[in-house]
Amino acid sequence: MSTDPQQKLRDHLLELLHGGSAHLTFEKATEGIPPALRGAKASPIPHTPWRLLEHLRIAQWDIVEFSVNPEHKSPVWPDGYWPDGDAPPDEAAWGRAITHYHADAARMEALVSDPKTDLFAKLEHGYGQTVLREAMLVADHANYHLGQLVVVRRLLGCWSDEK
Repeated sequence: MSTDPQQKLRDHLLELLHGGSAHLTFEKATEGIPPALRGAKASPIPHTPWRLLEHLRIAQWDIVEFSVNPEHKSPVWPDGYWPDGDAPPDEAAWGRAITHYHADAARMEALVSDPKTDLFAKLEHGYGQTVLREAMLVADHANYHLGQLVVVRRLLGCWSDEK
């Protein structure tokens, strides 16, 4: 039996971060997008699948890095949180973005899982943020943009509701 009084909250946060339950998983939202459509726009949505994926990666990295590194400097808003182009710059960029997204997701999950992490303690280098708040921000932000990605995929004709 765990002696960590925050364990139940940790478990709920991890479930939220993993996706599923009432939320779409990152894998379901990003898998199977044909390379030719990764940079395609679907009117009236201004974002391509690539722009949404890369924005998710950059924002999650920033939140995780802020949570663990007092010296971290966030990108300039808003330009620093979005890629320059609509399409991946090379064939391997999509895979790299997904790999980096998973690595940073694992970093946040490890921070939340660690019983030494006080989820309620204010981050010394912040202005009131806690690990709890940052973990919920990661999940909330991801779910918002994954929903956008599904809309774009539907409009581009590369989405299936089948599991």
